[in-house]
Amino acid sequence: MEDIEDLLVGSGGAPPGFRLPLNAVGVNPRKKNKAKPSKVSQMNDPPKIPGTQTIYVKTFGCSHNQSDSEYMAGQLSAFGYAISDNPEEGDLWLINTCTVKNPSQSAMNTLITKCKSVKKPLVVAGCVPQGSRDLKELEGVSIVGVQQIDRVVEVVEETLKGHEVRLLNRKTLPSLDLPKVRKNKFVEILPINVGCLGACTYCKTKHARGHLGSYTVDSLVERVKTVIADGVREIWLSSEDTGAYGRDIGVNLPILLTAIVAELPPDGSTMLRIGMTNPPFILEHLKEIAAVLCHPCVYSFLHVPVQSGSDAVLTAMNREYTVSEFRTVVDTLTELVPGMQIATDIICGFPGETDEDFSQTVNLIKEYKFSQVHISQFYPRPGTPAARMKKVPSTIVKNRSRELTSVFEAFTPYNGMEGKVERIWITEIATDGIHLVGHTKGYVQVLIVAPETILGTSAIVKITSVGRWSVFGEVLESLPQVNVKMAPDKVSNQEKHSPCSNQYECCACSKEPEPCSCGPDICGGQIKLDKCTVSKNDSPMENRASKNPIHWFIRKRRNHAQKKLENDIALGLENEQDWAPGGWGFVDRALLVGIFVSFFMIVAVIMHLEFRTLLSK
Repeated sequence: MEDIEDLLVGSGGAPPGFRLPLNAVGVNPRKKNKAKPSKVSQMNDPPKIPGTQTIYVKTFGCSHNQSDSEYMAGQLSAFGYAISDNPEEGDLWLINTCTVKNPSQSAMNTLITKCKSVKKPLVVAGCVPQGSRDLKELEGVSIVGVQQIDRVVEVVEETLKGHEVRLLNRKTLPSLDLPKVRKNKFVEILPINVGCLGACTYCKTKHARGHLGSYTVDSLVERVKTVIADGVREIWLSSEDTGAYGRDIGVNLPILLTAIVAELPPDGSTMLRIGMTNPPFILEHLKEIAAVLCHPCVYSFLHVPVQSGSDAVLTAMNREYTVSEFRTVVDTLTELVPGMQIATDIICGFPGETDEDFSQTVNLIKEYKFSQVHISQFYPRPGTPAARMKKVPSTIVKNRSRELTSVFEAFTPYNGMEGKVERIWITEIATDGIHLVGHTKGYVQVLIVAPETILGTSAIVKITSVGRWSVFGEVLESLPQVNVKMAPDKVSNQEKHSPCSNQYECCACSKEPEPCSCGPDICGGQIKLDKCTVSKNDSPMENRASKNPIHWFIRKRRNHAQKKLENDIALGLENEQDWAPGGWGFVDRALLVGIFVSFFMIVAVIMHLEFRTLLSK
């Protein structure tokens, strides 16, 4: 079937948030069975009011796909539809697909078959229909293209009426201000561009997402401001290639990062995570990106796929960089950013890969001992140049994948962390339902046992044990969050002391000055690190407490403990903290003895009075 596209004349659509009339969407009415439904079925299945149905949403693929699903769910929810992750509850299924690998597309095919078997209306979105619109599995199915997600409500409405709708033509980028229902309310996945500038011979995503299209810096900064005000604690910059950002509109990634970091809250309550970037487009900006990664409000983590340790294989993949250039990226970031964590990807068994090529890949992984390596077997994707290349036998591909996985799983990247004190940002519940999940500045996953009330906050934890994929911690202190929505009369004072007024200054306010974690030598040397201070006179709570001697004493002891903790963390101490439970000073002991003496005196007086009462009787 040919693509049925917009029929509007003129501007090409309605403003965001408005429904287009029926004649604005091309529809293909499905053939209806002439047999009249029985009266029993009409009584058992009364028609639902439009806009009140439940939509089951299933997402495959990357964080960009997840963001698209959240935008589609947000629009549907805004128009009255209920969103569910239970397929049995859905009156219509919305499947957002991924075309990177065969397994993800096979999972999509299985789900489509199941949906058809239970006779539920179906809408398919994402990269599969955009890149392979003529698939047999998509016959008779409504489709939403990757750049048409702002029209998902129209497609769902028409599909529920029994029509088949296909919107696949590329147009302007969808607005970032569309309604959104986040899978995790503390995490905003922010797409900074679509498509890429590469032409990898194995990649099917380019067929779907197309050439590079970047959002403007202003639109992205405004979105950052909005989500911070919504209470988001992590912002993930998402893209098919983050490093290529802005090359189509005359800007670059460091310009964007500088603008975004300047908007992050001064208390470090919201962290920024930079998304996947290929080596070619960050080589010329390594020092600027390293400086941003040093910032306390930015995770010291980057995903840089290498795909192979062999230049011959990289050439066959058309990756446009060499192993030496990848090493330059890793070595530079590791040298300039303390605690830097780098994740990478490997494809095993690419067409033409020899034993020597694979050996070079294994040696590269052994040399750097990456804490995260995503290992996959080569899957030929239809329509790509690599699909026409001579394949490596599948048994060899599987053996290479197993060998590299064994090498990687033998690493112990977190062994040195036990006993360390770290600040973590807590955003989700672990799959075991017992632990909460937080991440360190280097984006190391920390599992803690704590009440769910601390979700969306940061805390100081002590690492108690380490595992292969994560570490376990004990909460020492939950850090309060500073309200970024301040009264007008306090704005000027905050701007004066804000540690984020300069993107390379500290982001964690305390009563004691705290410099940038990377130090002046790492962040370029010329960057001046202002100190962040908070005046004691600005604390009405402390003034009230000073009127009560007991409150004053307890507060002084607590401030002393907090000050000692912050100093120990700043100095990088790993020894047992003196402020921990059990670290009793002379004043503490004297106070405890006084309490016990008073208690026994009261008991003695009561007993004496009781005894005299008995004698008098």
